[in-house]
Amino acid sequence: MRNLKVMMAFRGTNYHGYQKQENALTVQEVVESAVSKILNIPTRIYGCSRTDTGVHAEQFCFSFNTEREIPVKNFVRGINGYLPDDISVLSCEEVPPDFHARYSCRGKTYLYKIHSSESKNPFMTDLALHYRRELNIPLIQEASKHFIGTHDFASFCSNCSEKQSTIRTIYDITIEKNESFVLMLVKGDGFLYNMVRILVGTLLDVSEGRIDVSKLDDILKARDRKCAGRTAPAHGLYLHEVFYDELSKEM
Repeated sequence: MRNLKVMMAFRGTNYHGYQKQENALTVQEVVESAVSKILNIPTRIYGCSRTDTGVHAEQFCFSFNTEREIPVKNFVRGINGYLPDDISVLSCEEVPPDFHARYSCRGKTYLYKIHSSESKNPFMTDLALHYRRELNIPLIQEASKHFIGTHDFASFCSNCSEKQSTIRTIYDITIEKNESFVLMLVKGDGFLYNMVRILVGTLLDVSEGRIDVSKLDDILKARDRKCAGRTAPAHGLYLHEVFYDELSKEM
């Protein structure tokens, strides 16, 4: 039995997230169908992460087992012929039997794209948050430092179970402006449901003066979702990179 590790990218606009659902089209459903056609046998794939409706991925890993002897290069070429234009397989490699796309993952980096301009960009619809206000970059850079390290992020989680551990480690957050675009990169060992979107929304509230930087530590300690800021829209969020080797704490 072979164990294959596959990297892909997708535009999430047309999908209700990655994970298969009964009454909605998902990335997993489309990709499993294509894999099954290539291998000529029903095949289940295992993804590195769940993603919300409308969230994109520049690098997403899935793994699966197969007895087929198809060369990995042929697999990449063949499956892309079955996939729609908004999903692309980037690479495939054979890995040890104990590798699992989700459970072997050491960390992830998420990217949030903001188009900060009075005028909308018609080419970035559903690919970046259109934000009409001027962002206070130095202020939100200062604010983001409060989230770096190991913390209980219960205040930054939607629908977290009481039995679920809400402790996560963020290694780094970088915020850069490139002309009219603001890019926020968040690197950590794992993320709670909506965690990155709530972090971004909270930073937007800081920029607008709705939340004072001095209150961020109290918000973390509160462990109460109501204390944090808004949840930023899904269409600005990208799974940027997944890590399976020793995780560097620097971007």
